[in-house]
Amino acid sequence: MKKKITVLKGDGIGPEIVDEALKVLDKIGEKYGHTFEKDFVDIGGASIDKYGVPITDEGLERCKDCDSVLLGAVGGPKWDVIDPAKRPEKALLKVRSELGLFANLRPTRMFAQLKNASPLKETGIKDGLDLMIVRELTGGIYFGEHKTYEENGETIATDLMLYSEHEIERIGRVAFETARKRGKKVHSVDKANVLDSSKLWRKVMHRLAEEYGDVEYSDILVDNTAMQLVRNPSQFDVIVTENMFGDILSDEASMLTGSIGMMPSASLSSTTLGMYEPIHGSAPDIAGKNIANPLGTILSVAMMLRYSFDMIEEADAIEKAVDDVLTAGYRTGDIAGNDENVKKVTCSEMGDLVCSYLS
Repeated sequence: MKKKITVLKGDGIGPEIVDEALKVLDKIGEKYGHTFEKDFVDIGGASIDKYGVPITDEGLERCKDCDSVLLGAVGGPKWDVIDPAKRPEKALLKVRSELGLFANLRPTRMFAQLKNASPLKETGIKDGLDLMIVRELTGGIYFGEHKTYEENGETIATDLMLYSEHEIERIGRVAFETARKRGKKVHSVDKANVLDSSKLWRKVMHRLAEEYGDVEYSDILVDNTAMQLVRNPSQFDVIVTENMFGDILSDEASMLTGSIGMMPSASLSSTTLGMYEPIHGSAPDIAGKNIANPLGTILSVAMMLRYSFDMIEEADAIEKAVDDVLTAGYRTGDIAGNDENVKKVTCSEMGDLVCSYLS
C-alpha cells in the first residue's frame, strides 16, 4: 500500500522526535511492504523565520493534499514577542479548521513499567489507567469572537464560546463509537450549572445517549472531573468535552502517567484524513541535545496507521515494540527517574531501539 504523508517537523525538539518517528514508519514500510511518501512543510516559528507567516497558503494546501499529517511541535520564546495574529500556534488552529479536524483523541495509558513515575499514590492507580479523552477541536471559545476594547476609561476583553447542535452531535458520536470499542462507558464533561453552551451540550448528549443504549452514560461537571482524575482516574473510560475544557483536562490526565512525553494524539476529520502529534510542546530548553523522548511521536504514528490507514496489525506492532523496549529497561531522561537499574538512552537511540524490536 502507498500513502502520502505531509510532515510538519516544527520547532524546538519537533525535528528530533519526528525524525525518530519516521525511522519507525520506514521500518513498518519495509516489514509490511508499504510505501510512505513524505512531503515536508514548514510550520510555526520555522515558517515565520522563512516566510513571515506560521504556515503559508501553499503549505496548507499540501496538508490537504495527502493521506495524513504528522506534526512535531511548534512555538518557543523566540516568537513570543511578535504580533499575536502571527504566533506559531495560529498555524495549528488554521490547519485544524481548514482540514476539518474536529475530533481530538488523546489516549492516556499507564505503562506498567512506568508506574513508579506517576505522581499518584499506588491506591489511586491500583486498577491501572487506560482512558480516552475525546475533545472537540474546531469550536468553542478558541474559535469564537475575541474582542478587546476601551470603555469608561478601562480596557475590557471578551471571548465568545459558541457551539451549534451539529458540532456537539458529531463529537458526541465519535465518543460513543469510541466507547463501543473500549469499555462502553462515556462521561460527558460540561459546566451546565452556569453556561448556556453547556446546557445545549448536555441536551444533545442526552439525546445521543438514548440512541447508544448499550453505552453507560454520565454527566459530570468540569471541576469535578479535574478532581476525580486525581482521586480515582480508573473510573473513566471515554471522556468527551468541549475545546477549552478538553485542552486543560487532557494535559492533567497525561501527567498521571508520569511523563507528558509518552502521550500521542489524533485529530480526526469526517474523512480518513487526520493529523497526528505528541501532546507535549516544543521544549526549546532541550532542543538539539538529543535527549527528548520520541515515544509520544512514535505512538502517534501508530495512531495514524490505525485510524487513517486501517493498518491495525502494523499499529499493534509499534505499540508492542514500545512496550518491549520499556520492559527491557530502556528509558530517556524524562522517564528514567532515580532507578539505577534502567538503561538511559538518547532520543535517537530510543528510535533505533523501537526499530530493532520491530525486526
